[in-house]
Amino acid sequence: QRLRSSILGGPLISVGRTMQQDRRLVVLAVLAALLILPSEAFLPAGPALRPAPGASRFSLRPRDASLGAPLAPARQPRARLVQGGERWAPMMSTADAAEVGVAASTLTVGIPKEVKPGELRVAAPASVVGMLTKEGFKVVVERGAGTTAQVSDEAYEAAGASLTDTEGAWGADIVLKIAPPMESPATGKHEAEMLKEGATLVSYIQPQQNDALVQRLKGLKVTVIAMDALPRTLSRAQTFDTLSSMANIAGYRSVVEAAAAFGRMFAGQFTAAGKVPPAKVLVIGAGVAGLAAIQQAKSMGAVVRAFDVRSSVKEQIVSAGAEFLEVELEEDGEGSGGYAKEMSPEFIAAEMKLFKDQCRDVDIVITTALIPGKPAPRLVTKDMIEVMKPGSVVVDLAAETGGNIETTRPGEIYTSSNGVTHIGLTDMPSRMPQQASELYGNNIVKFLLSMGPKGRFHIDYDDEAVRGCLILDRGTLTYPP
Repeated sequence: QRLRSSILGGPLISVGRTMQQDRRLVVLAVLAALLILPSEAFLPAGPALRPAPGASRFSLRPRDASLGAPLAPARQPRARLVQGGERWAPMMSTADAAEVGVAASTLTVGIPKEVKPGELRVAAPASVVGMLTKEGFKVVVERGAGTTAQVSDEAYEAAGASLTDTEGAWGADIVLKIAPPMESPATGKHEAEMLKEGATLVSYIQPQQNDALVQRLKGLKVTVIAMDALPRTLSRAQTFDTLSSMANIAGYRSVVEAAAAFGRMFAGQFTAAGKVPPAKVLVIGAGVAGLAAIQQAKSMGAVVRAFDVRSSVKEQIVSAGAEFLEVELEEDGEGSGGYAKEMSPEFIAAEMKLFKDQCRDVDIVITTALIPGKPAPRLVTKDMIEVMKPGSVVVDLAAETGGNIETTRPGEIYTSSNGVTHIGLTDMPSRMPQQASELYGNNIVKFLLSMGPKGRFHIDYDDEAVRGCLILDRGTLTYPP
């Protein structure tokens, strides 16, 4: 009560108290003030520091990626919500923010048509163009860019974009793309050569596999941001993670393709004509694509089993409704970036035995295993295919990087001599172009808008998400970070 009275303005010193008692009361009042007043009140003059959403009052560092790591002395964190995304940067006044980067109102964003054979998606559909124009960007779209994704030119114009030709879209300040630049069958020109000096390309690049392309872009003195190099373990980067968005679609679509090729129903039934057993599905690899495949197969009534070398995904597999298969050898396959690592020869031998036993029993096998920067690991061999029942189906989602199944033919669907249908399609997301374009467009545009203060475009080297996927900065190689 004495302390409360002091803080609320009551006398600190009363008649009859000793000097020592008064001193103690003053100390208690000061300590109380430190707890009650906001922490900003005790900071020196200068740029204000505020706790970010989700952070505690006394922790200015986001809790997601740092896990208690000390704040870097050169950075003053701040959180700004951008269309569902979040970034960390110094708190700054309106005047300071106006000096960062380039005003969006002076920049043009170009959306060219994809020329890769079989690619039906568009990098940014009309549904996300409004996000760009609201920020101040001018948007130009190549005529017909969204036709194969069920997005008309009229829809783009209604969203505030202008229509242009191929060179007009590639001549923009910022170009949004899906497939890495390649030679255009229509013009005979390499797409990269249509970029102007100083432009920014945001696209898939696959820098570890496409060194020749990186060197070509380097010579053009452009800035390149590879969406496939985004640090996927960074919590706030999940909003921008195009690989996860496309893997989710691929996993779902793999089950749809398998069901179309399979000669029986997925769900078991009891009918007047007799009992129909449910299909048995094995999913190898429980990343985003694998979990999507598990959920879809389970929802269609199949009996689902799954295997992954990472023991940490067991709970996710079980919660999705599948049986988690294990080998009798303790070894964890958790690798960097959320991917699996290469396993020991002893583990692989035990793994191969498990897969062969499962191939004798199941009707459908779906493989999803990838290792960044390396060919896909070989998981299903020819002798495993030979023990499968006629009418069985195998779907290889790693076909584009060599395949997990020895008998896969990338880009093809065929039936082997023993009656096993092989699906080695490399364009699963593109087989759902409208949905895939919407998700990819949301990811890439939210990332673009998160890169600087409102109304500004800025390459921030202190932003872990931006730095992780920055391949070139005006022709200077910045990858790996």
